[in-house]
Amino acid sequence: MASLRRRTVLAMAISAIGFSGAAKAQAGPDLVDLQVVDRETGQALRVWPHDRRLFVAGQPGARYSLRVVNHSGGRVLVVLSVDGVNIISGETAGYGQTGYVLSPYQSYDLSGWRKSDTEVAAFVFAPLPQSYAARTGRPGDVGVIGIAAFKERVAAPLPVQPAEARSDGRNRSNSEVSEMVVTGQRIPSPVVAPAPPSRSGAPATDPSDIVVTAERRAEKLGTGHGAREWSVTYNVPFERATPYPQLIRRIEYDTYDNLVASGVIRPARDWGHRPRPFPSNSDGAGYAPDPPGRP
Repeated sequence: MASLRRRTVLAMAISAIGFSGAAKAQAGPDLVDLQVVDRETGQALRVWPHDRRLFVAGQPGARYSLRVVNHSGGRVLVVLSVDGVNIISGETAGYGQTGYVLSPYQSYDLSGWRKSDTEVAAFVFAPLPQSYAARTGRPGDVGVIGIAAFKERVAAPLPVQPAEARSDGRNRSNSEVSEMVVTGQRIPSPVVAPAPPSRSGAPATDPSDIVVTAERRAEKLGTGHGAREWSVTYNVPFERATPYPQLIRRIEYDTYDNLVASGVIRPARDWGHRPRPFPSNSDGAGYAPDPPGRP
């Protein structure tokens, strides 16, 4: 009877685990995905999880981009920050600021600080004092990349007008009406959505308050203001479905050596040559000979 109870409890536990896994699978991917990409290889940098945080290792002088993927069937607005700075406006980052709009299921690599509608300054890993944040008096949040994603508020389609209401004499289909009302004009991406009006003005951080912090963390890796590159974008309207983002994610970064020293990365052990206690099976002469050069 006790054995039967144990089997029953075990079966219930397996069933619960299976249900949990099925629920997670049904939930599907996150609204958006964020990766840090090495621009020389085109490959995403390896992510090292540690204490429920995500880390990547950067190489000083290397250029990188932020690959954002929209997994949804609607447009999304992504507000991105590097070292606590909005990558479009250069402001100290906040959720309510300007961001990029991605079309349904679109993937795009964002490669730098936005300088105009046609140029960016490349993201490049650099020592903290040379980072854009430190050079503009804001070194306190160097070493982190953030994304906040918003769904779009979609208006209900307008009623279809009778065919005779059109001045050009052609019939307008339901799909045409929905496209004009919901999505508006098709514009190449990435596109920039303006920030909503600010309700409160937070005072800027006084650079003198964080000079000591910058000196203490001089060896930490940050993101510099690299060379100008061609990158075209457009401004479009976007109404957020909610005041707060549907997804927030952060990825921290530093040099490989710093991440090893802080315990984030455990270096691979060297399993090369292993000393052998009996490297030879021969019996030898039976006694230890003198080393060369010794009497």
